[in-house]
Amino acid sequence: MKRTIVLFLCFVFSFNLFAEAPKTEIRAVWLTTIYGLDWPKRPAKTKMEYELQQEELRTLLDRLQGANINMILLQVRLRGDVIYRSAIEPASKVFSGQYGVMPGYDPLTFAIEECHKRGMECHAWFVTFPVGSEKTVREQGRLSVVKRHPELCKRHNGEWFLDPGLPEARTYLRSLVKELVANYDIDGVHFDYIRYPEKANRFPDKSLHRKYGKNKTLADWRRENISLFVSSVYDDIKALKPWVQVSSSPLGKFSRIPKSPNAGWTAYESVFQDVRRWLKEGKHDMIVPMMYYLYDDFFPFIDNWVENANGRFIVPGLGAYRIDKAEGNWEVSHITDQIDYARSFGVSGAAFFRAKNLIGGNKGLYDELKNNYYNYPAMLPPLTWLNNEQPTAPEEIRVEKIGNELKLSWDSPKEDEKTAFYTVYYSPSDSIDTTSAKSILATGLRDTVLFLPLQGTAEQEFSFSVSSSTRYRIESIPSCETYYYYSKYSK
Repeated sequence: MKRTIVLFLCFVFSFNLFAEAPKTEIRAVWLTTIYGLDWPKRPAKTKMEYELQQEELRTLLDRLQGANINMILLQVRLRGDVIYRSAIEPASKVFSGQYGVMPGYDPLTFAIEECHKRGMECHAWFVTFPVGSEKTVREQGRLSVVKRHPELCKRHNGEWFLDPGLPEARTYLRSLVKELVANYDIDGVHFDYIRYPEKANRFPDKSLHRKYGKNKTLADWRRENISLFVSSVYDDIKALKPWVQVSSSPLGKFSRIPKSPNAGWTAYESVFQDVRRWLKEGKHDMIVPMMYYLYDDFFPFIDNWVENANGRFIVPGLGAYRIDKAEGNWEVSHITDQIDYARSFGVSGAAFFRAKNLIGGNKGLYDELKNNYYNYPAMLPPLTWLNNEQPTAPEEIRVEKIGNELKLSWDSPKEDEKTAFYTVYYSPSDSIDTTSAKSILATGLRDTVLFLPLQGTAEQEFSFSVSSSTRYRIESIPSCETYYYYSKYSK
């Protein structure tokens, strides 16, 4: 049995001067593995060094859990190399120091387990069409997809890319995604660079356009190529595991809108991402646009994304890295103003680029989220368009005092295989408001036991309740409430 301890009881009692955070909200973080940016710091070769890598991730996730982050977008495909066991592409060198050599453990399996222990979802962040610089291709040698399948790749602006216009290149990527989904207990696949590259006007695909473009303009044909991949890979994933979510990070500005006719670099016009079509056709569950801008380059485009959501989740990607002096020298209020605006306009949460920038303490962003904006846990919003079947509620919680802790336990709902995780509600009184975020003690629990440290010597009363949820995040009704009275001294 895993021992899960609630560490954040103090926040349940805290008085919040800010508007209460929503009960359901996506709070995501991109966790990069390339170049040692977030994890791991350096390659390892010995058992002890591998264990240090693992402890490094645990520490990072603990820190994110401390701010009630509930979703990790973990980079699993970098530039034609991966951090998991694949029969198609080589292992990245970031963990072992050598392409094609896995470390002494499976980094993706380990990361999924550690995320789930903390009530977090783990989404596999997949860099789609780029496959490396000239230097990367040389280092990968015969393992590189450029060497193994040169017919699928194009060199452009000093980099190599799988060509989106080649049906065989799209099929190759689909096989890689299907392998990933089939073999790992991921909660989602998150596509990055699911587009044409920068300076696309010089991308060498004119002969392919003549061959496959029929009567379409070059721009429309390119958008069609990306959309064909999006549609087919969405169907592939749902056929294997229908609960696995599909998302992507398009450019932060969808298109040139009336409020900003000179928007500059846009998803639709510049890199041929027809995200409106993906949403309209139901081929995405979540859009995480990279909105690393301020003021008129941010606020009108939130409205534009929400207007085109078609009931799917819009989760703006916020530039935590921009707080660094060298990256823009933003103030924390720039980020929190964006959270406030996005919440008021009906988005489903926020994602932060990237993990180290969020937890690094620059100007106090982490503390602002932990103490004010994310001071209570949040459930992830339900995927009602995929499956809306409600699971059976657990029976009431049993409470047992062991030392300075309360052991909370409950039984899985009998004969109900739909349950995937649990949410425990709490109140320091004789009743619980299960509609409020401040009543959530813990969510995303995979186990049926939770330990709650007792604080202080004063007499205390507690009420507890528990609900179950499916992989589609559909929640049961809460269980009957359990009332427990605690006094350190016998009466």
